Amino acid sequence: MQPLWLLVSLLALSQALPFEQRGFWDFTLDDGPLMMNDEEASGADSTSGLPDPDSVTPTYSAMCPFGCHCHLRVVQCSDLGLKSVPKEVSPDTTLLDLQSNHISELRKDDFKGLQHLYALVLVNNKISKIHEKAFSPLRRLQKLYISKNHLVEIPPNLPSSLVELRIHDNRIRKVPKGVFSGLRNMNCIEMGGNPLENSGFEPGAFDGLKLNYLRISEAKLTGIPKDLPETLNELHLDHNKIQAIELEDLLRYSKLYRLGLGHNQIRMIENGSLSFLPTLRELHLDNNKLSRVPSGLPDLKLLQVVYLHSNNITKVGVNDFCPMGFGVKRAYYNGISLFNNPVPYWEVQPATFRCVTDRLAIQFGNYKK
Repeated sequence: MQPLWLLVSLLALSQALPFEQRGFWDFTLDDGPLMMNDEEASGADSTSGLPDPDSVTPTYSAMCPFGCHCHLRVVQCSDLGLKSVPKEVSPDTTLLDLQSNHISELRKDDFKGLQHLYALVLVNNKISKIHEKAFSPLRRLQKLYISKNHLVEIPPNLPSSLVELRIHDNRIRKVPKGVFSGLRNMNCIEMGGNPLENSGFEPGAFDGLKLNYLRISEAKLTGIPKDLPETLNELHLDHNKIQAIELEDLLRYSKLYRLGLGHNQIRMIENGSLSFLPTLRELHLDNNKLSRVPSGLPDLKLLQVVYLHSNNITKVGVNDFCPMGFGVKRAYYNGISLFNNPVPYWEVQPATFRCVTDRLAIQFGNYKK
């Protein structure tokens, strides 16, 4: 039953919950509502979920590497102490799971003949070296999970069919221009947990990408990186060292649905900065050093969730969240968190939350969950 479980898990992996770096298979619990399905992301006709079982004849189903579990074109070889990619992998394999082994290198012919591979899981190995042609045979690969390894650079020559790349918790310090060249189908990159600084992103590093989701959390960013894809619907930069949001920082991201900036050192958000985000629905600014509610929230007509807990906010004005007058805000708030701030809550006027669905949507009090 374990391989069947792997198949179900894989289908859910394209959902991504922000703000918590978790174990690989924990992504199956995610509920990111905006993540596209693969068909929408790639523009292909048959890329939603695993390939149609009838599209590939299981000619080699009897082949299975020693110690692995093979079923329904899923080859599971995790936690076997492997030092290299096993041979004897059936050419009709669609999911190859090699996580939690001791693989240190991906060689030129490691994936030779695996032209039907849809997902490759290499999480939690010791990979530090990848041959420039290692991924060449993987013409249909859509999901590459290579987190928790020893990589110091983005792997070269990634398959043009790739839709999702998870490469967090490595040792990557630089994202050079052209490294994502030709990846027109890519819609999700998770690259948090790398020692990336703002200077590590070369101009044009994301050129050509039409990403839906990007996460660069738990890095060393001191500001919002420049020239990220304008197509982004979700941007997560939590657990960095960002100190301020300046006017031009969000200028190009008018399609953002969710912005995650929690667990930074933000003291100031320049007036007008949020006006460039007309479609924003969820804003995470918790665990920062803000002394006031950011200006411009009432003008965000679709905003529904605002996390402001664990800051230094001392006052909440009657018009900080809701616009004056009636019929201006199209979506009511269903979540505002203000707990663990030095606010004298008894001084906050009830009318402050006139555009909130109900009182249970407001979290007050100087306490921590």
